[in-house]
Amino acid sequence: MKRRQFVAASLAASAAVTSGQVVAQAAPAQKQVFELRIYEFRTGASPASLETYLKEGLMPALNKLGAKNIGVFSELAKPEPGKLYVLIPHASWDAYSTSATKLAADSTYTQARTAYDAVAVDKAPYARYTTSILNAFDALPALAVPAKESRIFELRTYEGYSEDAVRRKVKMFNVDELPIFYKTKLNPVFFGEVIAGEHMPCLTYMLTFKNMEERDANWKQFGSHPDWKRVSQAPEYANTVSHIIRVFLEPTAYSQV
Repeated sequence: MKRRQFVAASLAASAAVTSGQVVAQAAPAQKQVFELRIYEFRTGASPASLETYLKEGLMPALNKLGAKNIGVFSELAKPEPGKLYVLIPHASWDAYSTSATKLAADSTYTQARTAYDAVAVDKAPYARYTTSILNAFDALPALAVPAKESRIFELRTYEGYSEDAVRRKVKMFNVDELPIFYKTKLNPVFFGEVIAGEHMPCLTYMLTFKNMEERDANWKQFGSHPDWKRVSQAPEYANTVSHIIRVFLEPTAYSQV
């Protein structure tokens, strides 16, 4: 078995274990696997070479492989140095594990990659990037693409004090909490349990709104909803979140989400 396939198989097994499932019962083809990259730009550097590579090389090539609706976002707060968030929804663990090999066989992609790799060291657009791999939730097995209109996104990561805490929070979303999200128009884009990446153990999800005013109003409605008040007091869900990381994003002009 090739190394990348072995790694993906190991991650899939980990996903099944952390979700409280037996590996043999997992159905990876039915749930997407999300790859979330966060690029941190170098201070004063131009992101043009990275964005050209994404827009003209990586994204079209991944689209051909079946990874549709790739999201590319920047932070609303415009930090310095800036960051670029790239969300890639793979159809399955197998699709994720074979993507690198298939990309290498795509001549159009490799041509775009060659130009990107030729960027001089003093023109490098980013200092580093991190990658997280997420297993889609049962209740939302595939990315939900919002309408192409003025929109913002809220990316939230919930850390847990233990693996069990995260498992219980995943269950809370799958069984009880996501229906309340829909009732109060907290519009989900994706929900995923982080299998590999930063801040583990944790889960990450994304919501979308027309603007901050709608976001604030809908979260207020959620907080006062009787179903949430009932669910939030359930003993089985006690102490499931130890820390929340939140960032507000906007899509780039070439984002597919």
